[in-house]
Amino acid sequence: MASTLRASPETCAWGFFDASQPAVLEVQSGDVLTIETVSGGPDQIPQQGAGFEIPPELLDIHARAERQLPGHILTGPVAVKGAKPGDVLEVEILDVELPQNWGWNTIRPLAGTLPDDFPDARLEIIPLDLDSMQARLSWGLDLPLHPFFGVMGVAPPPNWGRISTIQPRAHGGNLDNKELGAGATLYLPVFAEGAMFSCGDGHAAQGDGEVCVTAIETALTGTFRLTVHSDFTLKCPRAKTRTHLITMGMHEDLDRCVEMALRDMIRWIVQRTGISREDAYMLCSLAGDLRITQTVNGNKGVHMMMRSELVPCPDVSAGGTLDDA
Repeated sequence: MASTLRASPETCAWGFFDASQPAVLEVQSGDVLTIETVSGGPDQIPQQGAGFEIPPELLDIHARAERQLPGHILTGPVAVKGAKPGDVLEVEILDVELPQNWGWNTIRPLAGTLPDDFPDARLEIIPLDLDSMQARLSWGLDLPLHPFFGVMGVAPPPNWGRISTIQPRAHGGNLDNKELGAGATLYLPVFAEGAMFSCGDGHAAQGDGEVCVTAIETALTGTFRLTVHSDFTLKCPRAKTRTHLITMGMHEDLDRCVEMALRDMIRWIVQRTGISREDAYMLCSLAGDLRITQTVNGNKGVHMMMRSELVPCPDVSAGGTLDDA
């Protein structure tokens, strides 16, 4: 049975990743863990008496936790015993649940993909129907919910110091990749002892791009299996779903994001199949899909998706790795 890490001022970091931050829990490689997260600051909660369930732990975090940098409320970090720099942390996303009946979306002046087009700030509290798994938008549209964690990451390299959760980087963080819901697996390079996994920034629904800065932001409860791999290395996050391989590029320049995601997909295809780089490049042109992950977090994001059936892996009965998985 999975252990549970609850959100509280003692188990959450508000706005930052930091390799020097002590773990709030340690697990063994391969353990299953349920992590509860909350979302939003004091200005992003509904009025009392409006029929929405406000988690008491969110109010407690507002009252007692120090917001050290602009960014998200993360639960963690969780140390995985034996993880060391150069390893890879496999994060199997076994389940994602919505524990509350509302989310929020905001537009901020001078932010988003069109920073000069919307000069007025706006906050919308969005009702969530947890039975039908739909959101009711203000003009009457019912929008299907597809919950996922916007932020999943490990501690950054120690020499980076304390960094904001807003920009996605090599350690993961604010990936905002809607493909990473229940059933997906995320692979993160490890930069610090214990890996130090954290998550938060729950999204009930988001389009590729997240263009107005926010999704339907909400609390989420996730169940993960955390496994350390020491037989291969990564320079940046990768992922896979039941049907696709996913590589990611993160940079201020979208062209660089494209190049990063494409180069890593070529590398992964060659590793899995043994075909030439030229053949892998051609396959990416014929069957790979480049998608805009998000355009609003300083470092933008592009991910490439490749159907895994097109790049079958060899028999891994004698000690396979991620590249053969």
